[in-house]
Parts: sequence; C-alpha cells; structure tokens
Amino acid sequence: QAPLVESGGGSVQPGESLKLACTPSGNLFSIFAVDWYRQPPGKEREAVATITRSDTANYTDSVKGRFTISRDSGKNTVYLQMNSLKPEDTAIYYCKAKLYYTDLGPRVSLFDAWGQGTQVTVSS
Repeated sequence: QAPLVESGGGSVQPGESLKLACTPSGNLFSIFAVDWYRQPPGKEREAVATITRSDTANYTDSVKGRFTISRDSGKNTVYLQMNSLKPEDTAIYYCKAKLYYTDLGPRVSLFDAWGQGTQVTVSS
C-alpha cells in the first residue's frame, strides 16, 4: 500500500471549488511537510503549493489567491482548497510529503513519499 493517500478530485465547472486531501495510510507515519504538484495533460509536472513544518505556505503565481494549503495536525492530513477553478487547472494532482515514523521522530526517520494522484477536471 502506498504510504500516502490522496482524495477529493473530481469534475467541476469553471468557478467552482474542490478540496483535496493528503494523508498517510495507516497510523505509522506523521507529516512533516507537503508539496502539492500537478501535471496537466501533455505537460510537465509543476509545483503548486507547499506547506512547511511551521505551516508556512507558498504558492505558484497562477494559483495565488485561489488555492489554500492547510494542515489539520489532529487528523494528520494536509488539504488543498481550490476555489474559482479554471479550465487550465485541469490536471492530475499529486501530493508529495516528507513523512516520518511517529514513534521515531523526524530527526532519524524522515523520508519522501508520493501519492498516487487524483484527477481534477474543470470544464463547462
């Protein structure tokens, strides 16, 4: 089983919203930091948003003001709230996380993991 699970993709019309979620599978891992990427059809994968250990968020220019990345530590989940969606946001969205074994802590067990991707389609 993949260490990361994404959910929340779907098909919407322009101007609508979706909320993606990224969470470790099982209960062995905790999230240190997360990057959301997307890969539009026929294009390269690009970084969309990042949230650091201290919850500092950064966004690529094309989504600033429309997307919000956030963390719910209690649920061990990072979200990407996407508002005012445009057709050019159509892509497979991937979560990349720095995870660590909860029992060991990040100093000795930090590693990178990717989710399987979730499709977001924005079309009228």
